[in-house]
Amino acid sequence: MSEKETILTAEGLKKLEQELEHLKSVKRKEVAERIKLAISYGDISENSEYDDAKNEQAFIEGRIITLEKMLRNARVIQNDEVDTEIVGIGSRVILKDLEFDDVVEYTIVGSAESNPSENRISNESPVGQALLGKRKGDVVDVNVPAGVIQYEILDIQR
Repeated sequence: MSEKETILTAEGLKKLEQELEHLKSVKRKEVAERIKLAISYGDISENSEYDDAKNEQAFIEGRIITLEKMLRNARVIQNDEVDTEIVGIGSRVILKDLEFDDVVEYTIVGSAESNPSENRISNESPVGQALLGKRKGDVVDVNVPAGVIQYEILDIQR
């Protein structure tokens, strides 16, 4: 079974590499020390510090495996590859909500680096999917749980 390609911007690649390095060089050592300390308390069968540290260790190791897989299958979208005529991954899109007359700006990114609180939305999200391939001036209908939102694309930037 082939692994899913991870689409990243150069910024997203750097963040994932930094997170992986931090987990391997800092967090692993911290958790190993916590486990060692908890073992020194004696009987580990009823030792909550030991259990917590082992659970954190399992989480960290799982995240390391996930990050390594993502980076192994990464396809990086370079800034100069981003088209300013058609919305694609890496595009900054300025939209006007036609119902409320609000202007919003989103950056379309791969799902691995989406962060709605920073207006970085996934190409797989309803808004991201609706915008892909569209041009400046297009009106886009986005199906969301609350109904349909209409956006007009005001601008596409890198």
